[in-house]
Amino acid sequence: MSSYFDYRKKKPPRDAGKQIEKLRKKNPDIQPVIVQGKLANTWWAQAWNKNLESYADYSSRIVRGRAYVRSGNVVDLTLLAGEVRALVQGSKPKPYEVAIQIDPLPKVKWEAVVDRCSRRVGSLEELVSGQFPQELAELFTNKGEGLFPSPKEIQFRCSCPDWAYMCKHVAAVLYGVGVRLDSDPSLFFLLRDIDFADLIKKSVEEKMQSMLKNAGKVTPRVMEDADGFSLFGL
Repeated sequence: MSSYFDYRKKKPPRDAGKQIEKLRKKNPDIQPVIVQGKLANTWWAQAWNKNLESYADYSSRIVRGRAYVRSGNVVDLTLLAGEVRALVQGSKPKPYEVAIQIDPLPKVKWEAVVDRCSRRVGSLEELVSGQFPQELAELFTNKGEGLFPSPKEIQFRCSCPDWAYMCKHVAAVLYGVGVRLDSDPSLFFLLRDIDFADLIKKSVEEKMQSMLKNAGKVTPRVMEDADGFSLFGL
């Protein structure tokens, strides 16, 4: 446990706004994480943050990470396939470099999820917006079987001198990912290297098969309509 003296020695992070302006002169394409209001508003962003907070491995630094990302100290963040790259402004003049690798979702696990989603995802819009049945939400977030990564599936490094397993800069970037998912939930599937179109394709195929099976069946309603037509000589 840190002593009172150790706590007083800690320096607050530098002004992130000035650092962003400085970085933008060199690279106009930087993407700072800007939090306005809640950290997470959409289903995918909220589920991402809840997943992080559910693991004891992350509990020691996750609070500091929230404070950092809220203060705008994640001055650049880019999401790629299975990878997150970021710059986080700390107490030093130069931002710390953070790199996070996220393992692809195992194919067997993804196929099991797709099978269990049979005919329950109506459209791409429903999937991305989180408008699906509660049972699917539970399936997606289920530890060990769902879509969200466990600590052992996340590897990270930071250029800061903090010896901790997870420093506050890495925690801030992980929360920054949630902010990005608010803007574009499809980035989650990019991170886990899965094709969300598989869910839609599976549902559409099964619905079509069901329609084709029922196409040749004459329902009582159809018979009633037919009798009505003949009654009026149509």
